Amino acid sequence: MSGGGVVKSERDDTPVLITEAAPSYEDEYAARKRKYLTMMLLRLPCLVLAGIFHETWWLALTFVAMSIPLPWIAVLIANDRPPRKKEQVNRYERTPMALEKRDHPVIDG
Repeated sequence: MSGGGVVKSERDDTPVLITEAAPSYEDEYAARKRKYLTMMLLRLPCLVLAGIFHETWWLALTFVAMSIPLPWIAVLIANDRPPRKKEQVNRYERTPMALEKRDHPVIDG
């Protein structure tokens, strides 16, 4: 027996390691939720600092102005998915076939 291999009668259910695999949807969704929560938690200190410095109007206004775009930015960042990887598609490319070049007799009748 040459060239063959041993065929197992039992099925091997161990997972195959794929190093270039994208993270699962659940992992990606959890990471996006963490980003959103972090961005929204950054807004809270800005509003607290604005309340603390309410007597210095320009400083309080600066903290409020910093906290206004944070929800919008948090939504944009949380809804942004990582870009898709450009995959090299393996396609069969057939070489074009040429017709034979030879003289064909023509019969005039």
